[in-house]
Amino acid sequence: MFKPHTLEALTAWNKNTAVEQLGIEFTDSGDNWLEARMPVDARTHQPMGLLHGGASVLLAETLGSVAGNLCVQAGEACVGLEINANHLSSVREGWVYGRVEPLHIGRSTQVWEIKIRREDQKLVCVSRLTLAVIQTP
Repeated sequence: MFKPHTLEALTAWNKNTAVEQLGIEFTDSGDNWLEARMPVDARTHQPMGLLHGGASVLLAETLGSVAGNLCVQAGEACVGLEINANHLSSVREGWVYGRVEPLHIGRSTQVWEIKIRREDQKLVCVSRLTLAVIQTP
């Protein structure tokens, strides 16, 4: 389902963005899924020293948006319409790992599910992202 890509190309595409600033790294992909990891450190902490929920949402939207854009035709792009997130457990340090998989790939919208886990595989955040497929100039 995905267009041909490399993890290095995905990293280069996100250079000089919030993705790079937060240290998000694309780690693996398959035909219809993509994985990335994000450090839990001063860049991604909230004031109590825990992973900031907004950082989790940024990881989720990054995974969903990149995956969505790997599914569209030439002359099309995906942009976010709506995202929700349920924060289920906390993390103080280390890495979190996100995986995105499609729920719906349509001509005008896509819906993606993103699960973010701690290093011990405990679920940290579950998110659903709806994307609009738009025409590009």
